[in-house]
Amino acid sequence: MNAINTVIDFSQGSTAGGMTFVSEPISGADLTVGSGFRAESFRAGDVGEAMDPLVMVDHYVMTEPTFGAHPHAGMSAVSLLFDDSEGLFHNRDSLGNDFDLQPGDLYWLNAGSGAVHDESPRANARIHGLQVFVNVPQTLRFESPASLLVRSKDMPVIYNADSRVKVVLGESNGVRGAASPSIPMTIIDGTIQPGGRFLHRSAANRGIWVQTVKGSLDVVVGETTRHFALGQAVAIKTDGSTKIGIRNASREPVHFALFDGARVAETYV
Repeated sequence: MNAINTVIDFSQGSTAGGMTFVSEPISGADLTVGSGFRAESFRAGDVGEAMDPLVMVDHYVMTEPTFGAHPHAGMSAVSLLFDDSEGLFHNRDSLGNDFDLQPGDLYWLNAGSGAVHDESPRANARIHGLQVFVNVPQTLRFESPASLLVRSKDMPVIYNADSRVKVVLGESNGVRGAASPSIPMTIIDGTIQPGGRFLHRSAANRGIWVQTVKGSLDVVVGETTRHFALGQAVAIKTDGSTKIGIRNASREPVHFALFDGARVAETYV
């Protein structure tokens, strides 16, 4: 793991060169499958186009095999495990992959024309993470499937007095992690201390998803501030480049995840 001490410009989040939409706080729906999977589930069908390029986000805890082998096609399935996961998460797919994900790891399956996937906790494991479906343009939906595994130890970490932020994928504050194997995307997994702030600058024509994993946050974009609580998220749609300020006004550390991806502007069917 590469630790990087970074001085960040904490001027108020702002936009340049276009309009920006910031949703009201969004609450996920409770989802339980069997006795070993429970989640707060967000679907683009409920949230609308502001969620673009994401199609689904499940913030879940999984303790036993639940779904079995299942097919994907025409999109990307992304698994992000949080550091507080316990044990190993067995990953297999029709691309020939057969390995264990460890706490903090990322696995991106670009399903393309079709792939079969199976993830299940090993015995006595407790997996805490996000399962995310990412849309892709029609022109890419029939490509050969591909995958990317990023180990937590290989993700650069931005440290300062206020925060510890892993650049899981993409780039933030000049710090680069692994590149997305599909549409351009940055994924951040961060913790902010009480009274602390973190600033992420997004490129133009992006959809940004900010979600609390633990605690409550303020998100500041230009003159707009949204306060959202545990289990909630906000969706941001920008035409121009955008500064997104994330602020912890509480008395406890806050854990958040951020996805910043190129908008697809096509419905996933």
